[in-house]
Amino acid sequence: MQRTILHIDMDAFYASVEQADNPALRGKPVIVGGKVRGVVSAASYEARKFGIRSAMPMFQAKRLCPQGTFLPVRSKRYKEVSDVVMNILCEFSPLVEKVSIDEAYMDITGTETLHGKPIILAAKIKQRIRDVTGLTCSIGIAPNKLLAKIASDLNKPDGLTVIEEKNITEFMRKLPVEKLPGIGKQTSKELHALGIRVASDILRFDPSFWVARFGKHGLCMYDKASGRDNSLVQPHKEPKSFGSENTFPRDINNTEEIKKWILVQSEKVARELRKRGYMAKKVTVKVKYADFKLTTRTRSLPDLTNCTKVIFDTALELLNKVSIKKPVRLTGVSVSGLSKGFRQVKILEDEYDIKQEQLDRALDYIASKFGKDALKRGILVE
Repeated sequence: MQRTILHIDMDAFYASVEQADNPALRGKPVIVGGKVRGVVSAASYEARKFGIRSAMPMFQAKRLCPQGTFLPVRSKRYKEVSDVVMNILCEFSPLVEKVSIDEAYMDITGTETLHGKPIILAAKIKQRIRDVTGLTCSIGIAPNKLLAKIASDLNKPDGLTVIEEKNITEFMRKLPVEKLPGIGKQTSKELHALGIRVASDILRFDPSFWVARFGKHGLCMYDKASGRDNSLVQPHKEPKSFGSENTFPRDINNTEEIKKWILVQSEKVARELRKRGYMAKKVTVKVKYADFKLTTRTRSLPDLTNCTKVIFDTALELLNKVSIKKPVRLTGVSVSGLSKGFRQVKILEDEYDIKQEQLDRALDYIASKFGKDALKRGILVE
């Protein structure tokens, strides 16, 4: 049976939630992001007319649209609305894969008897979301996840686009190459220099050519250009990483102060590992400078861990390999190489390791009972 996949993408999600919660903001440019510094997390479609885009520095957005309404990120509220949306999707199919806070895939193969044709079902979903949340979404319908995602982005906002199996080849002949997921501005420039304008142009070259030029990404790009994708909708997809990062209120060039932020981020990541029952094999440190240049360093651990001290110590070692000669605006700590389960006890368990595990458990208990700020490490108390 031919699969039918939907990709649901909420329109300008954060900004739209703010407009739904405060009707006075409807029809006005709304920009959600860092309070003092940071970047734009979301911009309403009214704000986008001024050239404002996600990930743009807030100071630049304020220059482009000084009359806009600038609001701080309300993560808790957005998660509440996201949960409502995901529950609505599950009313129509058990096969729902949440990709992020504002998008998901649905496999609706074989549901026509119950819900009617896919386009009718998609219209029902859009209306249900609008009735319950006051928000709009764009939906792409296609035989696979790749094409469904591309389709959902073609007629935003409040779009509904269908790509049928019989039209895939013709569709890829007309699709601008930059519309393929994973192709950014730089890659797009390189492709244009080669005379690649539409997705199907990529197929004129042998896969080995793209591998030689772009590595694994080149082979992935070649596969996408055909419009084929066999990946399944996975309702219970396991996380690949956990991370925490902060954009500072002001640029920092004091290493000791940066270390405190690394500790806060390490604690948050380690606590999430323990809470979710995961262990990690790799630690990554991210540093973004005042000029927005970004550097990362990653290290594999000898053993799987969810210990705050191990993650923090590793993060510090990685930080020492990064230049702090110029001001820093953001740092982050993340872990990957995840494995479900708990730390295996060694035959000769180190007493220090045991004490660190006991300390983590105690801090987790206090945080769950009295809040994460109820008890702080001495280095963080000022």
